[in-house]
Amino acid sequence: MSKIDLKNVDFETLIIHAGQEPDKAYGSLATPIYQTSTFCFETVEEGAAKFANQIPGFVYSRGGNPTTRAFELKCAAMEGGEDAVAAASGMGAVGSVMTAFLHPGDHAIFDTAVYGGTNYVATTNLPGMGVEVSRVDTGDLEAVKAAIRPNTKMIYFETPNNPMMKVTDVRAIKDIAGADIRVVVDGTFAPPPVQHVLQLGADIVLHSITKYINGHGDALGGVVIGRADDIRLIRANSVTKINGCPPSPFNSYLVLRGMKTLALRMKQHCASAMEIARYLEANPYVKAVYYPGLESHPQHELASRQMENGMYGGMISFELKDDVKGLSSFEAGKKLLNSLKIPAIAVSLGDPDSLIEHPASMTHANVSPEDRLAAGITDGLIRLSVGLESAKDLIADFEQAFAAI
Repeated sequence: MSKIDLKNVDFETLIIHAGQEPDKAYGSLATPIYQTSTFCFETVEEGAAKFANQIPGFVYSRGGNPTTRAFELKCAAMEGGEDAVAAASGMGAVGSVMTAFLHPGDHAIFDTAVYGGTNYVATTNLPGMGVEVSRVDTGDLEAVKAAIRPNTKMIYFETPNNPMMKVTDVRAIKDIAGADIRVVVDGTFAPPPVQHVLQLGADIVLHSITKYINGHGDALGGVVIGRADDIRLIRANSVTKINGCPPSPFNSYLVLRGMKTLALRMKQHCASAMEIARYLEANPYVKAVYYPGLESHPQHELASRQMENGMYGGMISFELKDDVKGLSSFEAGKKLLNSLKIPAIAVSLGDPDSLIEHPASMTHANVSPEDRLAAGITDGLIRLSVGLESAKDLIADFEQAFAAI
């Protein structure tokens, strides 16, 4: 274990050192890539003891790997959780939580607006497994209370959510849920150091590691963080031994590398996003901007309490006005995206490169038009992941793109 007392250091120090120490074999500072499918034992007795979890160690990389374990320990420290389990993707993390904790006859509450893949799980997969699902605006605490049933086992939401940037009061939801209902939060859009949802009362937090936590757009991954007993159940019954969706050791290595700059990257993402959100809010062609850092955001006061250090994330959504130079908001939006030179037209987020996309035809295309509108996702909505480029250059690029409409 690290010689550093990680309980008494700032986040910038913790995120670099947690979960990692020089390799004992050769003194390597970087955690090695243990690119192996299986592990050898000195004796049959040692192998049996490791299989029975009587002694620590690794037996097969589907169930655990030293590179991935370092990544999991860093994630647990990052969120202040007891333990963590990694998955091959963000949806691997989502699916593993569902199969571990929801069973036929159970009831789960999902927010009305979640990522398109998660929406499919809520509307198709879980009902197919015999799990009842209610869709509720988790920002409406009275509606959440009214939706709870005797068989409710989980309340699931994103904060901020995808793509409307709605903020949900984690502490208030846990107060409503009590001890018997797990509160599960997808914190992908605002990872630490922007917010720590376990400290706000959530039972479980999950992330698509692909996004900000890896931060370089070159590795898929997911992680679930929470109490040790919950993570042990997920590890045994969902992510690894049964469903078989652990990350590759190489991807775990890439994420470990990326996490060391997480604190610095998030500060820049957030600072630039605030500048661009204010620019868009003042733009004559823009109807609405959805960014928790703006005073006009309906949950700005809550975001200021729940999110930390004056940071509000690097994600912005905005809508153009209905008549931009004679074009509908959808047609004007297409011209705007096609005219931008710096942001790439692509899904995902959290990369050094700015990324821009059209949720109705991309990330939320598998959500019905009725459900999209109910969640506020119009055909003219545009989602921007603000990268690490100069905010001045990004604003200048938007200026020329608006002029080109």
